[in-house]
Amino acid sequence: MAVLALAAAGALYMRLNGTINTFNGKGLSHQRPQDTPGDAQNILLIGSDSRSGDNATLGGGTGAVGRSDTTILLHVYADHRHAVGVSIPRDSLVDIPPCLLPDGTWTAPRQNTMFNAAFSLGSTAAGNPACTQNTVEALTDVRIDHTVVVNFEGFATMTQAVGGVPVCLPNDIYQNDLNPNRTTRGNLIYHKGEQKVSGKAALDYVRLRHGIGDGSDIGRTKRQQAFISSLITQVKKKGFSPTTLLPLANAATRSLTVDPGLGSAAKLLSFAMSLKNIDLANIQFLTAPWRYNGARIDLVHPDVDNLWATLKADRTLDGHTTGRKTPTPAAMPSTKPVDGAGVAVAVYNGTTTNGLATRATELLRNHQFTVTGTATARSQDHATTVIEYGTGLKSRAQTLARLFPGAELQPIPRAQINLVTGQDYANRPTTPATPAAATSLPATITAQARSANHDLCSDLSYG
Repeated sequence: MAVLALAAAGALYMRLNGTINTFNGKGLSHQRPQDTPGDAQNILLIGSDSRSGDNATLGGGTGAVGRSDTTILLHVYADHRHAVGVSIPRDSLVDIPPCLLPDGTWTAPRQNTMFNAAFSLGSTAAGNPACTQNTVEALTDVRIDHTVVVNFEGFATMTQAVGGVPVCLPNDIYQNDLNPNRTTRGNLIYHKGEQKVSGKAALDYVRLRHGIGDGSDIGRTKRQQAFISSLITQVKKKGFSPTTLLPLANAATRSLTVDPGLGSAAKLLSFAMSLKNIDLANIQFLTAPWRYNGARIDLVHPDVDNLWATLKADRTLDGHTTGRKTPTPAAMPSTKPVDGAGVAVAVYNGTTTNGLATRATELLRNHQFTVTGTATARSQDHATTVIEYGTGLKSRAQTLARLFPGAELQPIPRAQINLVTGQDYANRPTTPATPAAATSLPATITAQARSANHDLCSDLSYG
């Protein structure tokens, strides 16, 4: 029996290696954040809405182009006993950096664009996960170690592989809640309260928007976070072991697309096993700080910047380290140095410290920036370095900001970039400095975090 079991596991393992899809790593940006310090990892989870193949029968509708309404940045801490998943609303207005298209060309940067547009660039069934990864890295300054894309079929089969997932709803749901175009209410689909769903019923649950709360994508995000927590609970109950994980992987791999770094059964299994010691109470989910901007969403600064900095520094949401020593960001050499080629900058000394503009100019030229001139700023009492940028120049200003951690980015009506050095730069040693440490997050952020052992029926919607 043992020999037969081992042989069956080996056959399954070999089959998994042949069914894992990877996306083209050539589409990743040439300017990326520093490597994740220590043993911490950042994983980008993307849900694809493509109706290609069997996905059409599960999702309904038509259109094979890969689209995405669900993106979660999962930070696994260096101690591998804590994790935080941050949902990025699909309607968030962000800047999308250059992305590789199927014909081999790169797009121009896009400003103030809906976040989920990144995944659709190229209009292919597989979507553009590299573009979404580039956009998240540019938005957060957090290096993504791995990216995983799950389509409808993969999601449905995974829920079946664990025997269904417990969920909860605040009220009864009818057919017209799933399809608002119906002229009648239709049949009851889900009853109010706790129940277990799998396959298409599980997929419909996480895609449900109408009939609950304000019908927004934000409300749906809350239910998705609750669902993922419940799914993790189911897996942990069965035990993090090859016996549990291999069948789960077998159910999903035909419908998964991963980065080249996860493109084998061994790598996927190793990554999954690395999560086995995380207690449910230490797995938290939240949504990036946001506010409505008409029908779209603005990410709230500086709260969202503080959240990204907290993850980058490997600090928990309450500001503590996880107790495992990791190298500081300064000790981690960047594999992709800042490249300022083609970026023109005017430098101003915003302090009374002599020679500061000259010092900054030398730094910029060492990184291939073009310095158009130096001068003394109108005001010399700048405590913080300021980077001013004109319309369409934000991405270039963000590249410049990588050399000045903590600098404030300010839009201006003129089509130029100005660097106004502050006292923070004057106080900085001439050798590369560690980026400013994250401060404590506001209670409005930490209070909304949902742990994986949270009450299944609470806080399920917005509005």
